[in-house]
Amino acid sequence: MIQPLAYIHPEAKIAHNVVIEPFAIIHKDVEIGEGTWIGSHAVINEGARIGKNCKIYSGAVISSTPQDLKFKGEYTLTYIGDETIVREYATISRGTEEYRKTEIGSHCLIMAYAHVAHDCRIGNYCIIVNNVQLGGHVHLGDWGIIGGSSSVHQWVKIGQHAMISGGSLVRKDVPPFTKAAREPLSYAGVNSIGLRRRGFTNEQIADIQEVYRYIYLKGLNNSEALEHIEIELPPSAERDEILNFIRNSERGIIKAPSGTNVEPSED
Repeated sequence: MIQPLAYIHPEAKIAHNVVIEPFAIIHKDVEIGEGTWIGSHAVINEGARIGKNCKIYSGAVISSTPQDLKFKGEYTLTYIGDETIVREYATISRGTEEYRKTEIGSHCLIMAYAHVAHDCRIGNYCIIVNNVQLGGHVHLGDWGIIGGSSSVHQWVKIGQHAMISGGSLVRKDVPPFTKAAREPLSYAGVNSIGLRRRGFTNEQIADIQEVYRYIYLKGLNNSEALEHIEIELPPSAERDEILNFIRNSERGIIKAPSGTNVEPSED
């Protein structure tokens, strides 16, 4: 199922049932897993490791040279997990010496014209909508969603199950299980609808909301809020995920909207 008008370097490793459409370009040191489809005019550069049953649409460029002036041609990679879709003209850069790889998990959707910069780490089941621009070293947790035309500053971390509104400028870390919106980007409540769709119980969601009341609605600074949460709220996987995320945040987390004194709507 490889079209004769496609260019495939003889050293590329292509599984037997991969489909490669005309005018696609596959460079050396590329591995493509079973069942993957590569559209016309897609370019797969050196260092790409693409999983099974992926779809790479026309004009997408995978594992391109990092847009980083510190990059000196060191050997780095790009990993894309199984069942991931990369739509038209999306660009994904390979890693630099800092981390040596860019990683995108399984079952992700990278929509048209999005850019994933060098050394980014994208979890599983993530959605990066049209025209999203990720700076280098961005981390996006499992099930994260970034709305269209958003820009994410380098080194920002976005927690699992977080959802960011379209057109956002993401300068600070976004904690797990939250929604983020407004300008400047602020806490907009717990992503309760998304969590229910993924099987979280009402009790789990209520516990997450209670954690964030301490962080955003009780007038405490982050250190005070974390101390109160550890003492006053029972341990759970979700509570501990939030605590660890905030403690390990290097850029600081998004704030509550100015003047907030009630829990934002969960609709």
